[in-house]
Amino acid sequence: MDSINQQQPEENHQDLAGTEAGKKIKELVGKSNTCYFCTKITTGKPLTTRPMSVQKVDDAGNFWFLSADDSHKNAEIQVDQQVQLLFQGSDYSDFLSIYGVATISKDKQLIKELWGSLLKTWFTEGIDDPRITVIHVKTQEGYYWDNKHGNAVAFVKIAAGAILGKTLDDSIEGNLTV
Repeated sequence: MDSINQQQPEENHQDLAGTEAGKKIKELVGKSNTCYFCTKITTGKPLTTRPMSVQKVDDAGNFWFLSADDSHKNAEIQVDQQVQLLFQGSDYSDFLSIYGVATISKDKQLIKELWGSLLKTWFTEGIDDPRITVIHVKTQEGYYWDNKHGNAVAFVKIAAGAILGKTLDDSIEGNLTV
């Protein structure tokens, strides 16, 4: 029996590397800057997952977050630096999975660069709150699933495929190597 991917009349797999991978990561994160930040990846125990807002992502696919030095997340990163970031930009597309290494710093200049007024909710003393840390995630590998022509075209193709009894999926997916 053929897989669903082999039944499609269009190419639906494209691995991206280097600059192209970094651009795809930045594009997908730009659609939803909130991810599920997963720790305890290599401990053999259940993952710990929490929502986190990305403060910055660069063209090379690196991420920066602000976190409290007394958080469970920071403690877990000190034991196991491997993390997984999971993004979903819309109901039907813009999925991104990032696997990387997290490091923690108290770089004051970087904290100032990443600071936003809403962060005072978590850091009540403001930008000078002594608990603020920067988590930097260096992407090691990733995987994306998106559509090629936008959600409207993707929906029309899926509907037409259902009527015709054919797989007419507008998706594109692949490995990301930065």
